[in-house]
Amino acid sequence: MNLKHDLGNQAIQDVLKTHPRIGEILSAYEIACVTCGVGICLLKDVVAIHALGAEAEQQIEGEINDYLDQTGHPAVNG
Repeated sequence: MNLKHDLGNQAIQDVLKTHPRIGEILSAYEIACVTCGVGICLLKDVVAIHALGAEAEQQIEGEINDYLDQTGHPAVNG
């Protein structure tokens, strides 16, 4: 995944603290990792592990990047 602000390389728990909307996007694709108590998996791995296919992954990537563009949110660590 090619997410803005290198968000794909950040732990899902950190991403969701700053960007709860991304959790909603993932949930819409039945990715339940957003409720994980550990949350150390990288965002890009959370999507890839579900093997949704290239088209779904592109849709998720597009929705997350559109959200980031609309909000102007910076990266979690930057």
